[in-house]
Amino acid sequence: MPATRLDPIDRKILAELQADGRMTNVELARRVGISAPPCLRRVRTLEEAGFIRGYHADVDPRELGFEVQVFAMVGLQSQAEADLSAFEERCRNWPLVRECHMLNGEVDFILKCIAPDLSTFQQFLTSELTAAENVGSVKTSLVIRGAKDEPGVPFDVLEARLGQTA
Repeated sequence: MPATRLDPIDRKILAELQADGRMTNVELARRVGISAPPCLRRVRTLEEAGFIRGYHADVDPRELGFEVQVFAMVGLQSQAEADLSAFEERCRNWPLVRECHMLNGEVDFILKCIAPDLSTFQQFLTSELTAAENVGSVKTSLVIRGAKDEPGVPFDVLEARLGQTA
């Protein structure tokens, strides 16, 4: 488990940055109980090690005019590694596809798509997704409303688990 490589201060830094990635290094250092220079060194080390992949604004899609969110369950005709990789690459190039996850079971991939309106999504669905090479089936579910959209990881669960093994 990679988290065991991190000490409690590193995990606290990650939890604080996950909650508020815009805070200053001085504020972060204060919250985790160390001085600013070693805090900055730790953040840089966490970035270089890949624990921090980036910093992003959490924008509201509906405020920006993206009213439609759809989950698309995609079945491929072939699950050969080259075909799976080709589909993943295609997904990375489709702007409406915001997430792409390969699954185990009846469905090969689930895609989270976002569009300004239903006709834009329908155009993508019929002219690009279902028409893509190796796509055998697509089932879609339109999101009515979201009850939870929590990014990152539950650090409290991680700390409790690490506390049990210590």
